[in-house]
Amino acid sequence: MTKIEITDLSKHFIKKNKYIEALQNISLTIKQGEFVCLLGGPSGCGKTTLLRILANLDKPSSGDIVIHQTEKKNPLQSMVFQENGVIPWLTVEENVAFGLKMRHMPQSFIKERTEYYLQKVGLTNFKHLYPKELSGGMKQRVSIGRAFANDPEILLMDEPFAALDEQNKFILQEELLSIWQETKKTVLFITHSIDEALLLSDRILLMSAQPGQIIKDISIEIERPRSIEKVRSDPKMTKIFLDIWNHLQSEVKKSRLLNES
Repeated sequence: MTKIEITDLSKHFIKKNKYIEALQNISLTIKQGEFVCLLGGPSGCGKTTLLRILANLDKPSSGDIVIHQTEKKNPLQSMVFQENGVIPWLTVEENVAFGLKMRHMPQSFIKERTEYYLQKVGLTNFKHLYPKELSGGMKQRVSIGRAFANDPEILLMDEPFAALDEQNKFILQEELLSIWQETKKTVLFITHSIDEALLLSDRILLMSAQPGQIIKDISIEIERPRSIEKVRSDPKMTKIFLDIWNHLQSEVKKSRLLNES
């Protein structure tokens, strides 16, 4: 079943009297329950712009987006940002429960669901702490727990682990996969890391330099559950890694030439 349909989507705007075409003729379908990584090398290729449009935080200049909603009572989407999006004056527990409270869900349901996702992201023993008392990795755990607890139709993630050290990144990747495999949410995940995309995704979408276009759609067929060791030792994954690396290098060079001209 198709969950997201994007047809001929473009986005342009004026910045400092300069016309910028961020996205050009994006057409894409994502199935229900797919984990799709959006991977692009050069900054400004439109990855975050596309995510913001899907989150209804921005509007396209042209084209259409359809998200097929199956549960009318659920929110259409939740977004996890690169910088931590926790609310500083709320405890860990209150942050995870925030979306449910805004939807005026029954207290017993809020309590049960919040406790469940606190346990899933390993924060049960920290639920009474405030964000200022947490590490960066723990704050991102809060954001992930809140997003899944709110039970959205689709989950949008904008480089949520980019600022973390390698050890915390691998731990959170595994926790994210564990929750996703249980919930089968449709996920669109932005990353600059090829390893991360290979570990997490069913499909990897490669983007061009500005204006952003999807120029390659790669299916990742290595069986789940996965580990980074398994991904790195698989010859097929090594070939895909090198193909993506060469693509990214090429697009970064194009971007530099465009900026210099």
